[in-house]
Amino acid sequence: MTDRPIRARPSRGFQFLALPDPDLLTRIPLSAHTVLHVGCTDGSLAAAYRPLNPRARLLGVAGDPGDFASAASCYDEIVTAEALPGRLPFDTPDGIDCIVYDGSLEQSPDPWALLRAHAALLTDAGVLLIRARNRSHWRLTEALLRGAADPPMLANPILAGPMLAGLDSDTMCRELEACGLYLADVVVREDKQDAARRFAAAITPALLTLGIDPEQYRERCQGSHRIWRACKSPIRRLHISGSMLSPVGGVSHVRVVHPLEALKTDPSVHTSVTDRIEPRPADTPGIFVLHRPALMGERGTRLLTALAEAGYVIVTEFDDHPDHFPMMRAGGELTFTGVHALQTSTEPLAAELRKYNQEVAVFLNALVSLPEPVNFIDPHAVTLFFGALNRENDWAPFMPVINDVAAMVGSRLRFQVVHDQQFFAALDTPHKSFTPTSDYETYQRLLAASEISFMPLSDTPFNRAKSDLKFIEAASFRVAALASPIVYEDSIRHGETGLVFRDAEDLWQALMRLVDLPNYARRLADNARRHVAAERMMAYQVSGRIAWYRSLWERREVLEQERRKRLARYAGLVA
Repeated sequence: MTDRPIRARPSRGFQFLALPDPDLLTRIPLSAHTVLHVGCTDGSLAAAYRPLNPRARLLGVAGDPGDFASAASCYDEIVTAEALPGRLPFDTPDGIDCIVYDGSLEQSPDPWALLRAHAALLTDAGVLLIRARNRSHWRLTEALLRGAADPPMLANPILAGPMLAGLDSDTMCRELEACGLYLADVVVREDKQDAARRFAAAITPALLTLGIDPEQYRERCQGSHRIWRACKSPIRRLHISGSMLSPVGGVSHVRVVHPLEALKTDPSVHTSVTDRIEPRPADTPGIFVLHRPALMGERGTRLLTALAEAGYVIVTEFDDHPDHFPMMRAGGELTFTGVHALQTSTEPLAAELRKYNQEVAVFLNALVSLPEPVNFIDPHAVTLFFGALNRENDWAPFMPVINDVAAMVGSRLRFQVVHDQQFFAALDTPHKSFTPTSDYETYQRLLAASEISFMPLSDTPFNRAKSDLKFIEAASFRVAALASPIVYEDSIRHGETGLVFRDAEDLWQALMRLVDLPNYARRLADNARRHVAAERMMAYQVSGRIAWYRSLWERREVLEQERRKRLARYAGLVA
């Protein structure tokens, strides 16, 4: 656990922040410890990044005193632009992991001196992001050709400074290289591509007369803004593809979509969710993650052969006990033996999977973003949330207790049930609502509006291998956990971040306490939310996941030999 303070998104009352530029936000590495934002205005970028990486230290340089007042609550420390010419007044002994220039570099009297000074502050894995206007944009040229007295890109006197309307790509690439930085990518922001092409085509004869390459000009004139991303160290590319089952609850999001979104914030990583074998540069390491595949017989062998021949390291992502699945009675061992490595969500499950393949990594389920709480609104009632599939054997022994409490407290206890029609029908109370199997967003919205999350699991081998995903989801929304010791005892600190019940009597006392003392329930939920913010965010796994995937690639020849040895034990299944 870090000693850096964990900060929730600041409350700003009725002041609404503008939406941040998504191309900037998604390019700030989620693994960053310290981020410097030069050119912050209302703080929207920091406010959007904070829930993704609560541990991060966010530093801001505001353009003027008005910006300072607007953005101050969103940053750990903030100064005005007067600090730019000299040494930054921030204590950064370990360096800065990401520096963002948000329309600010072009306003500096000497942008390249500023760039060199700040680049020296980057860590070895540091990233520089520059968002600037394109002074070669076709609309500016058109306005000048038409004799406009105040071309739109020069209307702002600040932007009409020493760098005219912005920065050009050729100069930017040259200066980044002079600073010892390596260009990772460039985002071109062009809202009217057809108009840009028509303009370039219209002036092509003049370009040819002037000896200007029309194709180069077409590339240079597009994009009112550009975002350059550069790195302090040489870029080692990594391509990660992942397949995904049809979403059920949030498993596909948590195990596939969110990790890949998090990983691609690293400038060296390209990710995609796909069911196809995508081409990639021959010299780029490739990892293909199969989400809970059912690899059997000829069809499974064909897929593994195709991936191996395409040069991928093949990983099976599996987060349930394999013996639960009928495929294991039909040759499904290939799912685990026929790939190079396995990844899962718990140590007990990893122990089961190592029976088939020794190369197993455990990545605890984690959240990509910490949501803003919306519950504990009604001081006279709480809502108990239950959302699960095929859980009757787990909840049935406790239904008499739940109904007993419901009868005693009446309207002070409401129920929100998702998926499980039998659980809903067994509730003997009028204060209940039911939602059929839904998308993940609906599931989250209903959970967020509740105050208690009921999480019973009976003691079975299948349940003992499950993860604590429901606890961290509930905790993130500030919902108090009421859970069985199976799985959750290792995650919940009883009486501090939730309540663990061992039998019907325990459940009766715990539920009555949560209903009678809503402030106590909220205190448990607040503690749990702080725990998730400190320990269970996807941002904190990015470096470890990338390191593991790179290690697989570096060991791919040995892993392939081991894979073939495993396959040789199954006649006719050698890929």
